[in-house]
Amino acid sequence: MSTELPPLDELLANSFVVRLPMRVKFRGITQREALLIKGPEGWGEFSAFTEYAPAEASRWLAAGIEAAYQPFPEPRRTSIPVNATLPAVPANQVGTVLEKYDAPHTIKIKVAEQGQSFDDDMARVAEARRLYPQAALRVDANMGWDVDQAVEALKALSEFDLQYAEQPVPGITGLAQVREKLRNAGVDLRIAADEAVRKHTDPLEVSRLGAADLMVIKAQPLGGIQAVLDIAEQAELDVVVSSALDTSVGLAQAAALASALPDLPFACGLSTGTLFADDVSHEPLLATAGFLAVRRVDADLEKLARLSPEQQRVDWWRHRVEECYQYLVRV
Repeated sequence: MSTELPPLDELLANSFVVRLPMRVKFRGITQREALLIKGPEGWGEFSAFTEYAPAEASRWLAAGIEAAYQPFPEPRRTSIPVNATLPAVPANQVGTVLEKYDAPHTIKIKVAEQGQSFDDDMARVAEARRLYPQAALRVDANMGWDVDQAVEALKALSEFDLQYAEQPVPGITGLAQVREKLRNAGVDLRIAADEAVRKHTDPLEVSRLGAADLMVIKAQPLGGIQAVLDIAEQAELDVVVSSALDTSVGLAQAAALASALPDLPFACGLSTGTLFADDVSHEPLLATAGFLAVRRVDADLEKLARLSPEQQRVDWWRHRVEECYQYLVRV
């Protein structure tokens, strides 16, 4: 990959660090930091979560470089159906969160949040179903259950006519066990793999072991659009493209990925721009009538300056780019 990388000095000279405030806590955070890269093709984003080591974070950097230095693929569609994302809020806040979305025809609901009970999950899903009786509901546990907990929870939650359950347990073997136990119990609920794909050294193992019915894939964690298209082609599973809590720059790359897939049977998780109280562009990438436009997003320099964090955090991100870059050079 070293032959495809632009010079490190060039990357750093055209990098901008931002911190975006969020409307609600999501993934345990209320502010999201990212580094944006301006390149010859437009803007790219590098926003690997702060706990990720260089080996994992370097794939996110590769995706950001790809977006800034390579044209997006030819689109097969000009807009992407998207789901609303409901964080693990109390049931009495469900309506307030979901009304921020434009026409939520599909709702992804976070469950198995640390410190909460299954009753909280049931109440949240039940309220979403009550408020939006025609919507497609899906739940995402982010590996929060063990196998037995997942089976019991999903048996109960299936009464709400779920579209699928995303990553209920850690690992690929665990997914396969949950899927088999539910089938044996007569519960025909699709299982989606997320972390089992993007955190695994071999993302195709999910397909080979029959551990899931579909794959939730993200452009940044897997190294960019072309890397994901290759995985999707080989896996031969339905694909849902999702956000890694990106700014509008990252969402534009993810939408371009979704637009390039041969088939897109499910709404994608690309409406997370609604979770932010501010964004890097005066024209943020937000859904209209439940669909997201496929287009490039230009970051605004004035906004980048206003959203820049303290110098210590800027230096931290620039050093992280250097670490991940050296990792990409070696591989």
